[in-house]
Amino acid sequence: MAAEPLPAPLAEPLPSWVIPPHDGFTAEDFFDLRGLPAHTELIDGSLVFMSPQRMWHSWVVNLFQSELDRQAPDRLRAAREMAVKLGLHQVPEPDVVVVTAEAHDRDPLATHFGSDDVVMVVEAVSPDSLERDRDTKPRKYGAAGITHFWRVENEDDRAVVYTYQLDPASGVYAVTGIHHDRLKTTVPFDLDIDLTAVGTKPQ
Repeated sequence: MAAEPLPAPLAEPLPSWVIPPHDGFTAEDFFDLRGLPAHTELIDGSLVFMSPQRMWHSWVVNLFQSELDRQAPDRLRAAREMAVKLGLHQVPEPDVVVVTAEAHDRDPLATHFGSDDVVMVVEAVSPDSLERDRDTKPRKYGAAGITHFWRVENEDDRAVVYTYQLDPASGVYAVTGIHHDRLKTTVPFDLDIDLTAVGTKPQ
């Protein structure tokens, strides 16, 4: 007796936001969408979804958010994983962002900052975000006038930080340092971060 063929799987109903409008989503469209996966970004009018993050990524984000916030002057604060509206079709979500204290404390229900609120962004590179963090996002941040950009990469299980500052003449980031084991700088404020602390518990 021949086995009965299994029924074909039924396609589940797709949420309306799967298909973008003809001209792409605007930032306002993006903020109105409901049911998006956590950490979805809007880049060039298209939705970008995040893969599950590795522990290394979480360690880096924890370290930089806590150290930047602890060492920042009173006029600045650091936050993690908050969206930033850069323009009509651009709403990335940096891993860590340094903003004015006024913006940080403005509204506890806020879901995003404006580019004018932002002094610096930090991106911890994951395998699926390599091109975005090295190319796409820095160009967007620079075009929006954000002065400082840091990129953290995993090189042989060690955190290496590439620091950049915006050249106001060209509107392009120029590298200001490559930091191994320890990051010590005076911009955007005096900072001293032990990069070997990635993955260790705070004292």
